[in-house]
This record gives sequence, structure tokens and C-alpha cells, in this order.
Amino acid sequence: MLEGYQPERVLHYFEEIAAIPHGSRHTKAISDHLVSFAREHGLAYRQDDLGNVVIRKPASAAADPETAGAKTSTPVILQGHMDMVCEKEAGCTLDMEKEGLRLKLCKRKELDWLMGNLSPLQSGEDLILKAEGTTLGADDGIAVAYMMAILEAEDIPHPALECVFTVDEEIGMLGAVGMDFSDLEGRMLLNIDSEEEGHLLAGCAGGCLSLVTVPVSREASTSELQEAILSVEGLQGGHSGIEIDRGRANASMLLGRVLQRLFRESGNAMKLISVEGGTKDNAIPRSAEARFLFSEAAGEQLQQAVKEEEAVYRKEYSDREPELRLELTVTEGEKAAASPMDEASTEKIIQLLRIIPNGIQKMSFDIPGLVETSLNLGILSTTEDAVSAGFCLRSSINSEKWEMIQRLEAVAAVMGGSIRNEGQYPAWEYRKESRLRDLMVSCYQEQYGEEMIVETIHAGVECGLFADGIPGLDAVSFGPQLCDIHTPKETMDLASVERTWKLILNVLKKLA
Repeated sequence: MLEGYQPERVLHYFEEIAAIPHGSRHTKAISDHLVSFAREHGLAYRQDDLGNVVIRKPASAAADPETAGAKTSTPVILQGHMDMVCEKEAGCTLDMEKEGLRLKLCKRKELDWLMGNLSPLQSGEDLILKAEGTTLGADDGIAVAYMMAILEAEDIPHPALECVFTVDEEIGMLGAVGMDFSDLEGRMLLNIDSEEEGHLLAGCAGGCLSLVTVPVSREASTSELQEAILSVEGLQGGHSGIEIDRGRANASMLLGRVLQRLFRESGNAMKLISVEGGTKDNAIPRSAEARFLFSEAAGEQLQQAVKEEEAVYRKEYSDREPELRLELTVTEGEKAAASPMDEASTEKIIQLLRIIPNGIQKMSFDIPGLVETSLNLGILSTTEDAVSAGFCLRSSINSEKWEMIQRLEAVAAVMGGSIRNEGQYPAWEYRKESRLRDLMVSCYQEQYGEEMIVETIHAGVECGLFADGIPGLDAVSFGPQLCDIHTPKETMDLASVERTWKLILNVLKKLA
């Protein structure tokens, strides 16, 4: 489908990997594919037990005598992750664990809903790539495609390369957390995992995943009660780091807010069966639902309460969540057979959803506009004997990250529950002096005729783990223009992909 578009080999490899299911925790197929690629091209490689792959390529014979001052005698590391966030639109039947993506190419003017996210570098005629009904996986499939095209090429000037493909970045950077860096010789890292063309990342927050689990007790069902499903739908969602400051609603948090009112309206007679929300640890939940039992006599009162709450929330989020809706569906004519939580557990879980912290906790005083500390309730789930709430914590200050963990520990303790922390990664601290950063800025100015924006971000990138594992590492992160990552609206601008490709080649040439 992408044949004939530029950069042709990059898009060829992007289309190739899009045909391979590669969601987080399901990366063996793509990891093995990269190994086969390395063998086919006679390149040295290693694949670890997690599935991380390192492919090495010697320096090219080509050299540019005018750039001798920028040359490096050690390899340069190119890096990206091979897993993607798998999200689908309602009604999409694609099995993302077994089937490849259905790519679709269209012009920007056909995507009216995207216009608010345009970069000044983009025109209305730019070609946009998306996937039908699902996330596109350009985060970070485009990095994989860039690296494969470079590794394949015979005519690109470059220094010795160590191309590192990591797994499970989207669920806590687990591949990089478990990676052995000891055999990597490079001391410069080009991480291709950013979504705004013209922006160069030079620092990021650290973080971890925390799972709070609260036990519940259940009682026998009674034929006197009827079952209902309360759902929160239509929210935008988004990346829990990059878009945490956009004021978008968290469906699970709104669910708790509605449930608190319904519990009061029912005279504490409502009994929860389950609460569920979100599908990814690092995505703001777009939907959530609760199943519960209630007295049939209270049905009209509860329906009215839901309508009133919907009106309140739509007003509060009128400019951010125009599609927000609440629905209360009653199982007509049938009495519930499900085993509900008892009154104490029902009240406890509703209280949990009302007191847990969520969203921005602190803004930076040093860098205007930067979120310093936040957390996001990502996945809310229920089993027979417990309710679990998973959080993605982020902070550019390690002590504040630990303070948030301690707050969640306190909430768990009050609720008689427990907490498990995993996937911890360090903050990537900004370097005052960086030869690689200076070179990237210079090459960008040369190509675009304007200044590159150098910044640090609240989202986590793997550079922090690489910098922690490789002494003296000089790192930057950048990429082409992607919009609405981690949602089925995700798109990639092909003109931006080509411009970024030229930028990468220029930087490598000057390091050759």
C-alpha cells in the first residue's frame, strides 16, 4: 500500500511490521522477526530472554572530511521499542493479538477532527497514515522501521551502530528495566520515541507502576434485588504522561463519583458486583462500568440521578470531553443471580474511588509549564475477592515519586489492602553540556531554517534507564509528528517521516 511513497524503505518496513501483531507482552513474533532480519543481512546481533534485540553494524566506508570535528570513534546507539499500545474503537472486530493492522492512507483535510493538533510545519495536503479502528503503532514502530532501513542500506554514511530494540516499553519500560547494558560500547544515544517534530527531548520524569488491591466480601444474591450496569463512555483518553495536563476526564474516577451519589440515593442499599475501567496502565481510561444490585423501587430515582450527574459532568468538561455520556441500563424483567459485595465492601470500594489521588500533583517551579509529579488510575478491575487499581506514577524528582508511593500505601492500609510496585525507572536528568544535543540542534537549523525546541517532558522515555546503565551517556530523543497516540485516532504524518529521516541521515553522516 505504501510502495512509491518516501522514504520508501522506511515505509516498507513500517508496513512489514504492522502486519505482525506486536502489542505489549506479545512481542516474541516481532523480536524473532528482527533476529531473522539480522541473519538475512549478515549482521551481528543478540536477543536476550526478555526479547530485547541488539543489532550491530560496522561504520560505513563513506566519510565527510568537512565534519571531522563531530566524528565519534565509538559506536552510536539508535534505539526504539518494538511494542505498541493496542486500543480499538467500539465495534472493531480485529483481534490485535493474532491479526495485523489494517493501514489506511488519507489526506489531512479528510481528518477534520485532527485539525486542532496541527504542527506549523504541516500543510492541509499532507498524507496521513492511520489504522482502521485501532491504534497505529507508530509509537514506536516508526523507530523500528527507521533502524531497519539504515541497517539494510549500503549507501548511507554512518559511524559504527548499535541498534537497540526493546520490548514492553508501554507497560513500564520492562524491557529496558531488565536489559544488560554491559556490552554496549556506544556513548551517544539517539532515541526515536518522541511524537512532536521539531522538539528535542533532553530529560524526562522517572516513575513506576503501583497496584493497589483491596479485599472484598460477598454475600448470597437475593431475588428481591435487580441488576443494573452503570457506564461512563465517550471520553478522549490519551497518554497518561504527555496528556495528563490537558484536563481530560478519567472514566474510572468519574465512575466513583457517580456511584457515591447512587449509594446515597439508594439509602446505602445498593450492592456492587464489580467495577471495571481502562485497558492500559499508561493510558487515561476512556470508559468504565459498574455492575450492581438495587431495589426495583429505587430505579426511577437512580435513573434521574444519573441524568443529573451527566449534565454536571458535561458542563464541567464541555470544552474537553464533548462526547461524555453516562448510561444506566437495568436488566428488565429478570432478577439478579450474581453474588454481590456486602454493604461494607460496597461502601469501601466507592470510598476507594473517591479518596485515591489522581492527575497532576505538582507543577515544576524551575521549568514553566512542566508537570513535575502526577499519577493516573489506569486499569480498574474486580475479581471474586478483591478490587485492584493500577497506577502509573511519574515525577522528575525521585523523592516526590516515593512520596506518592507512600500515599498509595497509606490508602491501601486504611482499606485493609496491599500495594505492589514494579517497573521502576529513574528520571533522565538534563545535561548542561551535550555534544550530541548541540549537533542535533545545528543539523535541524541547517535543514529547517529554524530553531529546534529543546525541552524536558513529564512522560517517561527509556533514555533514563540507558543513562543509568551506561556511564557518561549523552542522549537525546526525537521523532516525526504523531498525533493521538495510544488511541484509535492515532496518525502519522508521512511528510514529517521523510523530513525526520533526512535529519537522522544528516546527523549520522556528521558522526561518520
